[in-house]
Amino acid sequence: MIRTATLADLEDLVDIERRSFETDRLSRRNFRYLLTKANATTLVDVEEGVLRGYAMVLFNTGTSLSRLYSYAVDLPFRGSGLGLGLVRACEALALERDCVSLRLEVHKDNRISRNLFEKHGYRYLEIIPDYYEDHQEAWRYEKLLLPHLQPELAKAPYYRQTLDFTCGPSALMMAMKTLQPELELDRKLELRIWRESTTVFMTSGHGGCGPYGLALSACHRGFDVEVYVNDEGALFINSVRDPEKRVVMQLVQEDFLEELSRLPIRIVYAALNAAELQTKIDEGGIPVVLISSYRIYQAKFPHWVVVTGYDQRSFYVHDPYVDTQAGKTLTDCVNMPILKKDFQHMARYGKTGQKAVLILKKKNPRSSRKPKTV
Repeated sequence: MIRTATLADLEDLVDIERRSFETDRLSRRNFRYLLTKANATTLVDVEEGVLRGYAMVLFNTGTSLSRLYSYAVDLPFRGSGLGLGLVRACEALALERDCVSLRLEVHKDNRISRNLFEKHGYRYLEIIPDYYEDHQEAWRYEKLLLPHLQPELAKAPYYRQTLDFTCGPSALMMAMKTLQPELELDRKLELRIWRESTTVFMTSGHGGCGPYGLALSACHRGFDVEVYVNDEGALFINSVRDPEKRVVMQLVQEDFLEELSRLPIRIVYAALNAAELQTKIDEGGIPVVLISSYRIYQAKFPHWVVVTGYDQRSFYVHDPYVDTQAGKTLTDCVNMPILKKDFQHMARYGKTGQKAVLILKKKNPRSSRKPKTV
């Protein structure tokens, strides 16, 4: 019988883990946290009071992505199909939670598990070097739980932000490299774009980056850029209490806008709806979108992501921030599916609901003239 694990199963889970793995073991503390506090569910197979195996699924808050974090079958019961039963139960659970896909990593030497997943509909995505404690690589797999949904995804590379305040440059870099594959992404470029586009101040810490500064950075590097904002006022300023900081942020934005007025960058004072965003993607544009981080990270700060595609239900995004303290890995941040209705609510910031989207495209030789602001 497969059921949801409880704290009463803790010792049995630790024992199976110890017998199943030599490295990368979940500790008793790990299991306790995952059973009680994490956004996760652990399923166990129990027969006549004997816990024979487990499988653990992590759910990515605010998205439709799930991840098979760990699973193990105790030694006497291997080869009986028990592992497949647990995996199938995890897929059904993920579907109940409105997830569109299940992802996982497998040690490169674990041929039995790799064969199991490949045989049952999981597609190989990529190799992750130096993933495990023994420095061996992992093979990443994914299964679409709703196979009729086939997302149209741009071949967008992933770049992880290296500082808390560089989500904007990192998202912009991913969009630029999608259109210009030869572009090298590194920390020097990340910091250079941040210096060019920072708002100087934010609610605390270093300044973030606004749409106007990011648009200038992209334009100076040879990309066509459209900017959509729903507010002609200074962005982010309402979240800053210090009057002097507010004045500085206002002056920085005015300076950005003055420079933008001399360049072929289209500024539209309106919000893009889901259908319009899809049209921009179909036309070859790569959207960089401002979101509120609250729905994903339960913390209120402006955050930039790059949209990599869509299907009937969801938009897919690369999120440059990897919340390792919450147990996230790159797997959880690449092509994250977010239901369209949720994305519409997420793509705004602050009490006034400020919205900002950049659409990057390859340079059009005929776009040298300055388009009108509308």
